[in-house]
Amino acid sequence: MGIMKIRSKLPDIETTIFTVMTKLARECNAINLSQGFPDFETSPSLIKLVGKYMNEGYNQYAPMQGVPKLRERIAEKVLELYHADCNPDTEITVTSGATEALYCAISAVVNPGDEVILFEPAFDSYMPAIRLNGGIPVFLKLSFPEYKIDWDRVKNTISSKTKLIILNSPHNPTGTVLSGKDMHQLKEIVRDIDIFIIGDEVYEHIIFDGLTHESLLRHPELAQKSFVISSFGKTYHTTGWKIGYCVAPAPLSTEFRKIHQYLTFASNTPIQYAYAKVMEDKSRYLNLSSFYQKKRDLFLSITEPSGFKALPCRGTYFQMMDYSSISKESDIDFSKRLTREYGIAAIPPSVFYHENDDNRVLRFCFAKKDETLEKAAEILCRI
Repeated sequence: MGIMKIRSKLPDIETTIFTVMTKLARECNAINLSQGFPDFETSPSLIKLVGKYMNEGYNQYAPMQGVPKLRERIAEKVLELYHADCNPDTEITVTSGATEALYCAISAVVNPGDEVILFEPAFDSYMPAIRLNGGIPVFLKLSFPEYKIDWDRVKNTISSKTKLIILNSPHNPTGTVLSGKDMHQLKEIVRDIDIFIIGDEVYEHIIFDGLTHESLLRHPELAQKSFVISSFGKTYHTTGWKIGYCVAPAPLSTEFRKIHQYLTFASNTPIQYAYAKVMEDKSRYLNLSSFYQKKRDLFLSITEPSGFKALPCRGTYFQMMDYSSISKESDIDFSKRLTREYGIAAIPPSVFYHENDDNRVLRFCFAKKDETLEKAAEILCRI
């Protein structure tokens, strides 16, 4: 007998672009400005803390909800930054990365036939999670090149089947951020209707030009119907440790945890204790915006002579660059040629649209050493 065939639940889904481009970068020995991870190490003191807790015997299962000390530190941060008073026992859950938290939140509220509004370009884990739960993704495009939300269109798109809206700010891949005006318009739209909201806020501490992160948690009217998700990997340069968390009202957290406990149950114990300790030093996340703004500004200044045109980047550690004056190739073809022929890997954002909308821009990650950015810029300026 041959191998049995699987009836795929995601027949049109292929390997994620991040895996594809990182693999190609390795094969071509290219500078990898595609996948969003730093090429510099995290703080040695944080690594020592993980070893400390391992040596002290914190090596068994953590509580399903997360280590209490870590949830307490998260609650303190949320109160200080966003003036939201969250109960660490009933309203905060630690997860194995933000991607798991996103899946749990979507699974908790989406039933077959429910519609979910998401904005394109959309991070690639949203749509598969919606479909795996029988939901129907409803795609709205952010306006190019500003990548703004058309709130009138959102209002007109909502139907009796709409169960969830997914927001991402600061936004990956575009680097745009939601404003106080955006939050006001969202409140007006959802005030009298039963719709849940997911706030993907993993880049909450990476926001530029004096702007304020408009977390859903700042707005009680929105927070009461929201799952707000963040990540330690982006904040502490530890993307490989895969620890995230979700803040949500107790009734929402209860349903969220029902999924979480059978998906991963618990997350890495000594790392949770290490994060709890390092969070006592608030400067580590309060100074992150200035750290990355310097890298953004460096990357912009050294690529300015090139044929690439930078689009506005107000947050995250990604820079969108228009290459339409250089090539008429699709962003997928151009990104692969850029990797093979010039030795620089970037992400083609068309893959974040359900119909591969191509605006001839590429996403570059500037969470890199200055010397890496300088080498990359030298090559980009020769193209």
